[in-house]
Amino acid sequence: MTESSMHLGQKLTLCSKLCFAIGGAPKEVAASATAFFLQIYLLDVAQINAFQASMVLFIGKAWGAVSDPVVGFLITKSRWTKIGRLMPWMVGCTPFLVVSYFYLWFVPPFISGRFFWYLGFYCLYQTLITCFHVPYSALTMFLSTDQKERDSATAYRMTMEVLGTLVGAAIQGQIVASAHTLKHCPPHNMSASYLGNSSGAEIVTRLVYMIAAGVVGGVFLVCTLVMFLGVKERDDPYTPRTEKQISFHQGFILVMRHGPYLTLTAAFLFITVAIQLVQSNFVLFCTYAADLRDHFQNIVLTILVSAVISIPLWQWFLQRFGKKTAAFCGITWIMPFTMMLVFIPNVVVAYVVAVSSGLSVAASLLLPWSMLPDVVDDFRLANPYCKGHEAIFYSFYVFFTKFAAGISLGVSTLCLEFAGYDTGACKQPAPVVYTLKLLIGAAPVAFIVTGLMILLLYPITEDVRLRNRLCLDELR
Repeated sequence: MTESSMHLGQKLTLCSKLCFAIGGAPKEVAASATAFFLQIYLLDVAQINAFQASMVLFIGKAWGAVSDPVVGFLITKSRWTKIGRLMPWMVGCTPFLVVSYFYLWFVPPFISGRFFWYLGFYCLYQTLITCFHVPYSALTMFLSTDQKERDSATAYRMTMEVLGTLVGAAIQGQIVASAHTLKHCPPHNMSASYLGNSSGAEIVTRLVYMIAAGVVGGVFLVCTLVMFLGVKERDDPYTPRTEKQISFHQGFILVMRHGPYLTLTAAFLFITVAIQLVQSNFVLFCTYAADLRDHFQNIVLTILVSAVISIPLWQWFLQRFGKKTAAFCGITWIMPFTMMLVFIPNVVVAYVVAVSSGLSVAASLLLPWSMLPDVVDDFRLANPYCKGHEAIFYSFYVFFTKFAAGISLGVSTLCLEFAGYDTGACKQPAPVVYTLKLLIGAAPVAFIVTGLMILLLYPITEDVRLRNRLCLDELR
């Protein structure tokens, strides 16, 4: 193959990039809905106590984290098929994923066993979403060998994923917002007839959550079909024909000894925990600590619209100034604005904070998935004869971030329990309000600062990235 034909072979069409990006959207649609609304759903709709809710969130996240390396291991053992090695995983798990997601938002008729119902379906959902997400993330390395093409595909993917987050928040927020208002805060001059209709309000609330879950499931099916029809998975183009097969255990040891991977994972582990804390407690904060219950769904949409618009900005910024610089500039932006919302909780400030926070949300989504392929390239140069390790990189990155997020979510919900959270109440006691302010303000800032300090040690600069690209071209 000539140099020019090989270069053309690595060029991705606009259609391929769009179909690949659309495949990532449904996962974020579901993730957005669960991140913003699952906690308040478990507490105020399913009406399990805060301790049980914390156990569902923590054990579910921990289960999902453990399933990541397991799925990564199984993928490394998978054989190549007519549609690839990764694609069968994504297509095969999607129907079961949709069913498990729907039942996660269904209130069973019994009361005593609801904790086990939600724990079981949340663990099942986490397992199936892992079977989709790990191969989808690793698919980036099998689209093209050109770093610019992969970065471009990643930018398309992040734009669609933020759009997916926006769609998920819009579907869930707009559908269930009125039901929450009806359920939580009836007028003070309630009549007997209104009190008699409270059970009817609960039925309406449960119904709208199920409708939202059905819509999200439909989005998942359609987007997965588009990706399947529009994306072609290529075999590993980097490894010489004399490659040696390494076991999963050997691959794991090599990956865990790779310094840039450990630094990147540790840094974004803390940053992801910070974003997760804000996401999971934001609706509760707006409802009980900031008196913004009538605005929370629009504030969430404002954050996500700002994030969608700023993705192209960060893609330009990282190409112009480098990925490490973009990470620092983008992620530090959220810290002063979250603190501003805690100390000045009014509508105008909330929308200003929402627009500004969207910039950081976009950076936190785009940068790790744009930097991880560079780490894999660096690993390839250090281990040029090893093949099939991509799923290990992606699965363990997700494992560490999920596990840390699960611990933080479980602990944050336990903090609400210890503060005296009153399930289903219109107003919460002062310790709960204070705890929510800490979970939205001080705690995320501390995690972000820690993550950025670790990121200072990340060794892959733009010069190193260019050198690696030239060396990989020679290796091919």
